[in-house]
Amino acid sequence: MKLFRHTTDLPPDLRGLSVALGNFDGVHRGHRAVIRAAQDHAQALGAPSAVLTFEPHPRSLFRPEDPPFRLTPFRIKARLIEAMGVDALIVVPFDRPFSQRSAEAFVTEVLVRDLGARHVVAGYDFVFGHNRGGDMALLSRMGAAAGFAVTEVKPVGDAAGTVFSSTKVRELLRDGRPDAAADILGHPFEIEGRVEHGDKRGRTIGFPTANVELGEYLRPRFGVYAVLAGIDEGPRTVWRKGVANLGLRPTVGGMTERLEVHLFDFDGDLYGRHLRIQLHAFIRPEMKFAGLDALKAQIAADAEAGRTILG
Repeated sequence: MKLFRHTTDLPPDLRGLSVALGNFDGVHRGHRAVIRAAQDHAQALGAPSAVLTFEPHPRSLFRPEDPPFRLTPFRIKARLIEAMGVDALIVVPFDRPFSQRSAEAFVTEVLVRDLGARHVVAGYDFVFGHNRGGDMALLSRMGAAAGFAVTEVKPVGDAAGTVFSSTKVRELLRDGRPDAAADILGHPFEIEGRVEHGDKRGRTIGFPTANVELGEYLRPRFGVYAVLAGIDEGPRTVWRKGVANLGLRPTVGGMTERLEVHLFDFDGDLYGRHLRIQLHAFIRPEMKFAGLDALKAQIAADAEAGRTILG
């Protein structure tokens, strides 16, 4: 997959593409339906397939005071989209000047002039342009006039009628239901980050941890989770089982939200390395203990529960 952080001066062999439009935070099963539709039309046309997305997420520009909410910061979003086999990922820098561009200008300047799009695919609720002035109806009308086809992907959901959406995934994670969130995502919810030096208190009680700052990620329910942790080993990722505490660590007076991961039967050095942590099951809420002995006993119980859950 080729990555472009602009829409102008793209290689000639990308013109005439079939492109999926959206924020795609989470790259959930509904998003995948949009991307697959663009791929299908690309194959029928003998054209390249692409995803056009926006970074940072528009919500970060318009509502900067909101708590962190991202399901897939750009690095992970790009990796998930690449795994689907698209030819190109085109990233539009979403800044104040771009946000003030009209919906009509987005179509004529980006889709027509810059991309030469032959087919455009988006979800039923896709809106774009200044003050969200464009929708799928406008896109279809302008496409008919400009010579590109438009496909609107209808809501995708499960047998119970739940529509797959990023909003629903966030709700489930805040409720401590990562397994249900994974059903919508089509993959486990994952937090990735560099392992930082902590206070090393875990080593003193027999449970060393790898500490990862949460950054712009959504904060799932604070507590202890059964996890799989992916460690980069050259070109491959090695997955190890463990448990993780997500929260403030009230027993030791923690002030910073943090993800602390204890890997079973592992004593290697992870400092400075990237770690991928998949939340698989919620074990218990975060709580404050009377002292380190009580905390140690509970961590031992959590680890046993994690081993049972993960098999």
